[in-house]
Order: sequence, then structure tokens, then C-alpha cells
Amino acid sequence: MYQLDFKKPTSIHFIGIGGISMSGLAQILLKEGFQVSGSDSHESPLTTELKHLGATIYYGQRRQNITDNISVVVYTAAVKKDNPELDEAIKRNIPILTRAELLGQFMHNYKNAINIAGTHGKTTTTSMVAEILLQTDLDPTISVGGILPSIGGNIRVGASDVFVTEACEYTNSFLSFFPTIEVILNIDADHLDFFKDLDEIYDSFHMFGKKLPEYGTLIINSDITNSHKVTDGLDCNIVTFGFKGDETYVASNITYDDMGYPSYTLSKNGTIIGTIKLQVPGAHNVSNSLAAAALALELNIDFFFIQKGLSDFNGTNRRFQKKGEIGGVTIIDDYAHHPSEIKATLTAAKNYPHKNIICVFQPHTYTRTKAFLNEFATSLALADMVVLADIYPARETDTLGMSSQLLQEKIQNLGTKAYYFPTFDEIENFLLENCINGDLLITMGAGDIVKIGESLLGE
Repeated sequence: MYQLDFKKPTSIHFIGIGGISMSGLAQILLKEGFQVSGSDSHESPLTTELKHLGATIYYGQRRQNITDNISVVVYTAAVKKDNPELDEAIKRNIPILTRAELLGQFMHNYKNAINIAGTHGKTTTTSMVAEILLQTDLDPTISVGGILPSIGGNIRVGASDVFVTEACEYTNSFLSFFPTIEVILNIDADHLDFFKDLDEIYDSFHMFGKKLPEYGTLIINSDITNSHKVTDGLDCNIVTFGFKGDETYVASNITYDDMGYPSYTLSKNGTIIGTIKLQVPGAHNVSNSLAAAALALELNIDFFFIQKGLSDFNGTNRRFQKKGEIGGVTIIDDYAHHPSEIKATLTAAKNYPHKNIICVFQPHTYTRTKAFLNEFATSLALADMVVLADIYPARETDTLGMSSQLLQEKIQNLGTKAYYFPTFDEIENFLLENCINGDLLITMGAGDIVKIGESLLGE
């Protein structure tokens, strides 16, 4: 495998440079003195920023974008084998790396390479960790899978030996990483277009745990069913967090204010550390913040900075993000696209001021919809009304016989009002006619459903 030498910057080309993770890696390399080029399908704020930083950006992926002066080509799992740029790089014998392999090589440069993993909550927890670290003088490098206002984007390049990034299990990409500290938030069945079943997902997380050196630390949620499947046989230090009371780090005395924002008491090994107050709603964010606090305490960060960082955290883009209000209706956008995430978001919404909770949901991929059709219906039925858009296919072409109408029927059978419309215009018209003053409207999904709320707000 091609190895980058960060002391000898060369020329690197990214296929799909506008992606949230790829753009972040490109930014780090630009600031390390590398020559960076890349292609994407269209212009975006991320590609504009890269161009401003000195990258050469191509719109459209073509063979002529690959030139002999390129030292290595980086691509993502979404890039097909017949991609013209990838094919041209192979024909020219230019070394190629996956995004995960490149990210793994980054980690060799840091004493503390911190990986935040789990089926859900990676972006939020990584952002919480970032807020805590930014209170200190540690000067971290941060790569997050969303836009974090406090760092002005998805990447921050620091000058210390601390590197924090999300670690995704999809296609086993995190097995290319070299962490010294891991956080595992949760494990659910997901990405079943790649994994055979839940057992295979556990095996993947176990192999991820084995990536840690003996001096490394695994911080794991004790609420993970059969968590021993991950921890058995590991040589590293194992730290737990949760709500039962017998974990290393425990959240207790959880209360919620009028906005649904939680506060709780944090303890370590039975000794009270202090009180945490959050500015994001939901029990799932208590768990996310507990993981972030546990990590910070393992890094010997003063509790004052932990309190301050978590109280300053107001969320990231597309994670229960308030988009605005129109006609007394509050519009929230959320990235939830798995039944567990939907349940967490809608449960949190019940503590948020509202008359009715109206969820506009866009299912993400036919594979996921088929695998969790009943679970989707059960989670969405927590809303007072559900409006469904067509399934967002992402990388898939086979519908597998799935449709939003099938999901609509399942939700209606559970006693919740559910509607389906094939176009965003029809959804917007329906919402304008049916939302009333005091309602909470949540656009939800990993596709482009956010456009509906933005359109209603005139953005």
C-alpha cells in the first residue's frame, strides 16, 4: 500500500472531493503543504472553500483530470470500479487509496488518535468532544461528519498530538484506522446491504477494538446488548459508561427543562464529579455527552472545561437543527434515517414545546427500508402525523419491491395518520394547509428532505 510521507508533501487527487469527509482530509493536506486536486459532480460550499485554500477543483469526473504529476488518487466506497478517473489512475499505475486508508495513515502522526464509533450519534458526540477540547489549550485536529459552527465547518487543523475523528463501520472502513482511543456508542443492525446480519456487525466492532494497542483505551456503552462480544480478548484498558450505576462513568438524576434540554449528575467509580447541563434535547444526547465527558476525563481534562464545552454545544447541522419558524410553526431538521435514530429524535421532540409533532420522512435506500419496514413504522408512529416522500435511493437502483406507500400502510395500521406524496411541491402544499400555530414540523432523513423546510421558510 502507498504510504504518505507528511514530511515530503506530494500531489494528491480526490475522486468525490466535495464529500463531507473527503473535503476535510483535503483541507488537512492543503495545510500540510500538499498539492491537492479533486473532482465532484457539482459546486458546493465545501468545494468553494477548498478552491479558496488552493485546491484545483474539476466539476464532472473525466479521464483527463488524471495527470502524470499526481502521486496518489483517493476515492470513497461510493466510487464504482468503472469510474473514468479511477480507471485512468489504474492504467497509469498511479497508486490508489481508499478514503479510510488515507484517514488511517493520518493517525500515525498523532500520539492521541481518538476514534468515535457506533451505529448512531458519531457526529454529535465527535462535535461534543470538539467543544470540550476547544475550551482547553490542547489545540486538536478535528474531523467531523457535519458542519460544526464553532470550527466554521467540518474540519479544524491544530498543531498538537490530538486528532479526533468519526469512525464508520460501513464497508469495515474503520478497520483501516490506527486509533489509540476508541469510543463505541452503540451497535445496531444497519448497512445490511454490506453486512450479512447483526452478528457480522459485532464481529466488525470486535476487530475494530483489536486495533487498539495495549496502552490504548476503549470507552464503551454498557447498554450495548452483549457488549462482551466486542470486549472479549482485548488487551487494552476498557472503560464503561451508562445509566445502571455499575459503570466507570454514570449519568444519574436526569431532569429536563421546558425546552426538553437535560441535566444530570456525572459520577466516576461511584464518586460524584458534578452536574452536566445540555443545550440539545433527548435522552440519546445524555448518552452522547456522557461518552464525551468520559473521554475528556480519561484525557485528564479539568471538569470545568467539560461542563463549559457541553453547555456551549448547540448541535450540528441536520441534528435536531432548528431551521426557523413560519406562522407559529417551528421547523426542525434531523438526519435520522434508522428506526433507533427516529425513535430517539421523536422521543426527544415530545419534551420540546409543541401542539402536534408532524414528521416529514424520506426513507433512505431500498435495502434499509426493506430490512426495517416494521421498525420504521413503529418509530414513526410516535409522531402525531407522518408525511412520506419517495425513498431516496442513494447508491441503489433495485427497488426490491419497496415503496413509501407500503410504509404508509404500516403506519396507518398502528393508528397514526400517515400521508404519501410523490413530489416535494405536493408535500409543501399539504403542510401549508394542515400545520397550525404551535405545531412542531420535523423534516427527517439522510437524503434531500431538508429542502422542504428550507422552501417553506423561503430559503
